[in-house]
Amino acid sequence: MTTLQSTAAAIERTPTVSVPSERAKLVYILAASHSGSTLLALLLAAHPRVSTVGELKLGHLGDPEQYLCSCREKLTRCTFWAQLSAEMSRRGHELDPTRAGTDFATDATPYVTRLLKPLHRGRLLETVRDSLLACSPHWRRNLPRIQERNAALVRSVLAVSNASAVVDSSKTGLRLKYLLRNPALDVHVVRLIRDGRGVALTYMDPGRFADARDPSLRGGGTGRSNNTYVMPIERAARLWRRSNEEADETVRSVPPERVITVRYEDLCADTDAVLERLFDFVGVDPGERVREFRRVQRHVVGNGMRLDDSSTVALDERWRSVFGPEELAAFERTAGALNRSYGYV
Repeated sequence: MTTLQSTAAAIERTPTVSVPSERAKLVYILAASHSGSTLLALLLAAHPRVSTVGELKLGHLGDPEQYLCSCREKLTRCTFWAQLSAEMSRRGHELDPTRAGTDFATDATPYVTRLLKPLHRGRLLETVRDSLLACSPHWRRNLPRIQERNAALVRSVLAVSNASAVVDSSKTGLRLKYLLRNPALDVHVVRLIRDGRGVALTYMDPGRFADARDPSLRGGGTGRSNNTYVMPIERAARLWRRSNEEADETVRSVPPERVITVRYEDLCADTDAVLERLFDFVGVDPGERVREFRRVQRHVVGNGMRLDDSSTVALDERWRSVFGPEELAAFERTAGALNRSYGYV
């Protein structure tokens, strides 16, 4: 039995906060990766009625004995994660943060894996995908189980945090598509957009531009480089473009009153005004927000910036000094038109 499991077993015997019987409120951040979703999730979770653990699909955490929670404890020794594990157990689900079973590709057959791999393709092609997936008995059995685990995890985070809304910074449109179909969840979508040139730079060198400021805390707190997925500018620009095309297609199926759009640059430039809009959207009192958001202890996994210690919200536009004419021209050829459509020049 791991340290987390043994601690959870002890906590399981203690009473917990009751959870309302109505649908659980989930605030889903829809964006290309490295668009500021971790920052936004932390800012939202500085409100006492909002909680987050980062990406609820909980993948790619590495060795839990080495991985740091945002509270700076090893994941296996974090009291919050032990409480969360105990709460999930009460609901009939064992929780291993490195294999949570909340990703819709969990335990997928090769046939299902191939069908889930492409990004969201629009209404017609999504209908084709759904029809092909329905041909798989494994998918028909597995999907309800994954939906149930997602709902249980959201309700468990609400219970342990005593919150009224949970933020999921998983970002992908295909995951959102299935969460929107979960009858136990009341899903609200924050469509987050960032200048594609800044995002492309993080794809090209994630170790320097998409991790903790302190090099010793990179790689989930191990100090190891996070440059597994480095790529050239053309591929980085294509990935940013395709991710945002997916997000735009996905959000078309969401009722307008359940979607709000935020630009990363606006969030950094006028944090108070943007957060006031967002808290109104979520349905909590903006006046209860804690401004020094790093002082609010949260237990987040994911992007390394969760381990930074400054509450100053600073715009990251390092691409302006790093990219030369060749990189800028390559980005423009691949993704310039979409970037301009979002207001970036």
